[in-house]
Amino acid sequence: MRNSARIKFGLLSATIISGATLATPGFAQDAGSDEDTVTPDTIVVTATRRATTLMDTPINITAVGAEELARQRIDDIRDIADFTPGMTISDTGPGSTGSIVLRGLNASGVGDGGAIYDDALGIYLGEVPLYYDFKLNDIERVETLLGPQGTLYGLGTLAGAIRYIPNRPDPGVVEGGLHVRGYAKAHSDDLGYQISGMINLPILRDHIAFRNATGYYFDPGFIDYSLLVQEPGVSLPQPDGPDSISQAGYDANLYEEEDLNFERTFTSRNQLLFQADDDLKLLLTYAYQRTETEGAQSNSAGVLGTGRYENASRFKEPVDRHAHLVSAEVNANIADIVDIVATGAYTEMSYSDAGDVTDLLLDLDYGYELFPSFAGNYASDRKRKQKNFELRLVSSHGGPFSWVLGGFYNENDYQSDYAERIPNHPWVDPTTNPEALEYVSYITSEVKEKAVFGEVTWEIVPEWQITAGARYFDYTSSIAGAAALPVLGDPLSPYDLPVNGGNAGDDGWVWKFNTSYEFSPDVMVYATYSKGYRLGGPNRVAPCPADIQPGQQIICALPDELQYGPDTTKNIELGIRTQLFDDVLSFNFNVFDVKWQGIQVNSATLYGATGITVNGGSAKSRGFETSFQLRPTPALTIQGTYSYTDAYLTDDVPGIITIRETPGDYSNRFVQLDALDGDRLPGSAKNSGSLGVTYVAPMGDADLVANWTATYRGNVVSRIGWDRAFGDLIPGYTLHRASLTYEMDSYSVSLFANNIFDKYAVVSVANDRSRIGVNDGIAVRYYRQAVVNPRTVGLEARFSF
Repeated sequence: MRNSARIKFGLLSATIISGATLATPGFAQDAGSDEDTVTPDTIVVTATRRATTLMDTPINITAVGAEELARQRIDDIRDIADFTPGMTISDTGPGSTGSIVLRGLNASGVGDGGAIYDDALGIYLGEVPLYYDFKLNDIERVETLLGPQGTLYGLGTLAGAIRYIPNRPDPGVVEGGLHVRGYAKAHSDDLGYQISGMINLPILRDHIAFRNATGYYFDPGFIDYSLLVQEPGVSLPQPDGPDSISQAGYDANLYEEEDLNFERTFTSRNQLLFQADDDLKLLLTYAYQRTETEGAQSNSAGVLGTGRYENASRFKEPVDRHAHLVSAEVNANIADIVDIVATGAYTEMSYSDAGDVTDLLLDLDYGYELFPSFAGNYASDRKRKQKNFELRLVSSHGGPFSWVLGGFYNENDYQSDYAERIPNHPWVDPTTNPEALEYVSYITSEVKEKAVFGEVTWEIVPEWQITAGARYFDYTSSIAGAAALPVLGDPLSPYDLPVNGGNAGDDGWVWKFNTSYEFSPDVMVYATYSKGYRLGGPNRVAPCPADIQPGQQIICALPDELQYGPDTTKNIELGIRTQLFDDVLSFNFNVFDVKWQGIQVNSATLYGATGITVNGGSAKSRGFETSFQLRPTPALTIQGTYSYTDAYLTDDVPGIITIRETPGDYSNRFVQLDALDGDRLPGSAKNSGSLGVTYVAPMGDADLVANWTATYRGNVVSRIGWDRAFGDLIPGYTLHRASLTYEMDSYSVSLFANNIFDKYAVVSVANDRSRIGVNDGIAVRYYRQAVVNPRTVGLEARFSF
């Protein structure tokens, strides 16, 4: 028999939701739900630390449920932004999580490599905070909360939080599932495939259960590296000069490898549940994920005749990153008065990469360009270890007052080892420096945060509630490290040099006020006034030696460049959530205004012009987000989202934009420009939206489900002051996806296509156009453009029992 719930969808704030998949409350928050109001089509979320229906959740929350994750083929966080107004994610490939910007709160320029860590927002896997793109395998839903969340969550946030809510072990049933996908990608020579599965096993019925979700993902890639150097330091990187390459010169010195931005990912999440009864549970989790690639998802903007899907790097750019997560979560209900949730976790994230550093070394004016075969490469190993503990008390006693009280401790340790090599260079003595090390450095840092947070809600009448919340935080930050230049006679290891470093810290309060009123069960308005903050911390540049000389050619950070301070936001938001005409139409709308003080913004060190973060100025972000879902017949659903975000500086910030004085003229050094009041903030689209149509045709005991969805991302600026600082106004683009699915209760088969019209579009750029040109006869390859995935067509099947 067909499950009629399959054709019913819910719209959650400003996104597309599969209502049938959200009927089960989260593991830790089931005490707060009203079971009498929950039906198979009811959307239940846990963002307020209680299980509440959508219409009873008085904050700006968006969510994508398991059914919609499957239908839209959303495998990780990169695709979530297409269905979450207020969020911009630049998909820069498998080498990183990507650059995530919520409501425009970003002052860092975009890049072609994405980000491997971002403390402007919190990302949670279950109850554990981390910044990593775990695959969305066996996930109940993904919730996105826009605006500060520090009074409800252990991890303080400036812009918002994203929560992966996994399906939990069930001690009452044996169940499992299998998902297989195969596809072809335009501009690629290989086929892609994915296989993932889930198994849930009761060990002691009603008391102990184990659940495993494991998958392997291979994406074939589509970026060719066509100018790789055969033998660094011997082969000529540009055998015929800076303009073009002859076939004879190519054959003698260079080679090509295709589709190097492939992805190989193995992921596994394992959960073991012990429960005495519904009032006492222990959940142990171990999750692991490893991703490998050998190239960036970017081109080189035509350098030496390279094309749209070609990268001109002289070296391959492998990335190997993985994460381990171990956590324990205890849930207890005490006499129906309070729920206690205690979570302890250890996460370890490692990131190793390598690539071309030739252009940077030429910039330092050491005279390397005098050696025609010069080519330099780097290798970097970074590791982040995070330990955190959160204790949260949630009232369950009923009555007009409810409350949440919590404590949080987080320790974030960072280690980086970095080396640049100039193989076969005549200045290198292979006896004393066998690895041809040119520059080596290490950095260690530690950030510790303690916080107490809580909220109190007063239900004045059943239709009207007010909430007040506060958070006190205290953090300390330390950094140490050193840098060496072995070519100039320094030791081969920076650990043999004196340690330099510094310490910093801060404390403070943030707060929140919220109220909502339900005019009817189908119409609710809400308002929020809140303060958000982001910790300061260490810059990832080795400290300068104490005896540094003015004008010395070295990459290092001076004492006042080692650390940066916290920044804060003040947020006002008004919204309305509706379900009209017996749920035929859902409509949601909100407006927001964010004031951002002491913003953390990109700058550069005095020595080496290496990127760092500094505090400076203020900014504002304002706009609106809206969504609708129309179901004129039970079989037809039309759904859409739209957001407008206007984020810009409100103060001048002196000397933080570093450029070449004359683009392409490498006889001039760098100069620093002022950022100006009114400069647009980089990395987020002013306009974005989506529009989708789903039609369900009954076919006996099955359904035939057809879906077409278009997503739009408006233009993005690449850096503050882009028009003066040779940045880019990256054009907007629209992508189309479609699927046709044959669904039964226990299996489904789909034909799908993403980017149907094979749209070529740039999502972000590395560096700026002042870095384009010829440096002492060498064609510079700094500037690159990250691009969207081309057309993908495939088949997938799902089976469950």
